[in-house]
Amino acid sequence: MNRNNDRHNIYSGHRRSLILLCLLGILVPSIVCGSQGLQRQGQSPLATNDTLAIKPTIPSANRHTEGRVFLERADKLLMDEKVSTEYQVLIGNVQFRKGDMFMFCDSAHFYEASSSLNAFGNVRMEQGDTLFVYADELDYNGADELATFYGDDINPVRLINKDVELETYTFYYDIASNIGYYDNEGKITDAENQLTSCYGQYSPDTKDAEFREHVVLNDIEEKDFRMTTETLLYNTGTHIARIISPTTIVTDSATVYSSNGIYNTDMGFSELFDRSLIVTEGGSTLTGDTIYYDQKAGFGEAFGNMVLTDSVRQTMLEGNYGCYFEKQDSAFATNRARILEYSKGDTLYMHGDTIRSYVLHDDSTHVMTAYPRVRFWRVDIQGLCDSLSFMERDSTLYMHRHPIVWNEARQIFGNVIYVHFNDSTVDWAKLPEFGFTAEHVGEEFYNQLSGKEMLATFVDGNMRRLDVSGNVEVVLLPEESDSTINKIVNSESSFLTADFSAGPMQVERIKMWPDVTGTATPLYLAKKSIFYLSNFQWYEALRPKDKDDIFNIPPEMEALLNEPDPTVRKRRVD
Repeated sequence: MNRNNDRHNIYSGHRRSLILLCLLGILVPSIVCGSQGLQRQGQSPLATNDTLAIKPTIPSANRHTEGRVFLERADKLLMDEKVSTEYQVLIGNVQFRKGDMFMFCDSAHFYEASSSLNAFGNVRMEQGDTLFVYADELDYNGADELATFYGDDINPVRLINKDVELETYTFYYDIASNIGYYDNEGKITDAENQLTSCYGQYSPDTKDAEFREHVVLNDIEEKDFRMTTETLLYNTGTHIARIISPTTIVTDSATVYSSNGIYNTDMGFSELFDRSLIVTEGGSTLTGDTIYYDQKAGFGEAFGNMVLTDSVRQTMLEGNYGCYFEKQDSAFATNRARILEYSKGDTLYMHGDTIRSYVLHDDSTHVMTAYPRVRFWRVDIQGLCDSLSFMERDSTLYMHRHPIVWNEARQIFGNVIYVHFNDSTVDWAKLPEFGFTAEHVGEEFYNQLSGKEMLATFVDGNMRRLDVSGNVEVVLLPEESDSTINKIVNSESSFLTADFSAGPMQVERIKMWPDVTGTATPLYLAKKSIFYLSNFQWYEALRPKDKDDIFNIPPEMEALLNEPDPTVRKRRVD
């Protein structure tokens, strides 16, 4: 490795000096560590005091002495005062020991006094039968018990701990705390995943790892997920990643954005905090204060300010709790649940205690339901009922149990109301069992119309025709040419058709048949009893005022939803 050229040059120069001395006939002491001990090879007549004759012995000290490194064996030991008096030069099958840890190499400089060493060639460190480190060189500082391993130009340093392998070109290993780290790019691979980063730290004891700068975590086959971040905590035993900085997780079904959370790479399961975001393959998004997301099942569960968007249907589902089933294309929200429909220029806001969105198995049609205590608001239309459903198959909205709809000064209610949409625009509305419509014209005066069945037809969102059949009853206060009202008309028939103008809704023509009965009474002669039809009720106090007022359930609405069928209500004048 280039960074180690100086270290190699020093050692190579030292070795050439020894060879030259031997060629000059100077015998250098060598030893064979083992039962032979150290033996002289001969006495040179040119020997000086600088060449030391050493009789080495294997230390008998306790090999577990804290902080001590022991030389276990070497083929040769060389020492020349002209080179250094601080270290011994060891050559061939060198082995050191520190407690239960063993270090092997081809050659080394051993600083026995400080229990430090420099090891060269085929460096290997072993601890038990689980931890191995392989390198080209090793510097070990006995004072701080720090081992620095170096790879060469081709082979990186490798740490192997059971099924975990770490690779880098410079690896620092704190033996005292049993923690290793690198700071110039590295890679860790376990049985499931591979992780790369600029800085990495690993503890073989706990299997905890910390990574920083350009962190990338993949499954081994690089097909199930890819996680990118700047700081990540990971355990190679549990394969759980701890998200502590802005992180992106890309899977085959969704993309997750989070700054705080836990990701179980084995299970494909995430626990996410701090307004994390999930974007599904189909374009839907899920946001919440806390999200539990099962990647394999395609299931997300959100707590606190959940927002689920559907870009295809242009809807947004909100609630303090909710969940989403991606494969079933279904969702659920409750606790201040609200759904927003924004396909038109003005957004429709709808609230119900519980809101569901799902797909029918038989024909894959989409269904949305809200219940109970449903309230909705849009600039041009407001309404309420006890339960509501929308069928994508027939583009029809079904309002059940005491439905009421307001538009400007008009109100309509019945047993059920069906509203049909064409490209998100109402084209007809039907009250098939009973219908009652009223319009406030001033003071205590209301135009009213009641019948067994009503059908309203719309053009560009404006009602153009109203058909009523069965028990038709009418209370009408027509305006005179000077816009004053001076009479009241009461009439009954079996059928009625009313046509309305294209602009501001005004009655252009009313037709009643076959038999029509009725009276026209001047207001100054009219009794109060003829001002209202028997089922008349004006629910202005229940009308939602804005998009936030849909969450406010007035007592009058609670009382209404507890009442029986509208056809048996008693008349109440508000």
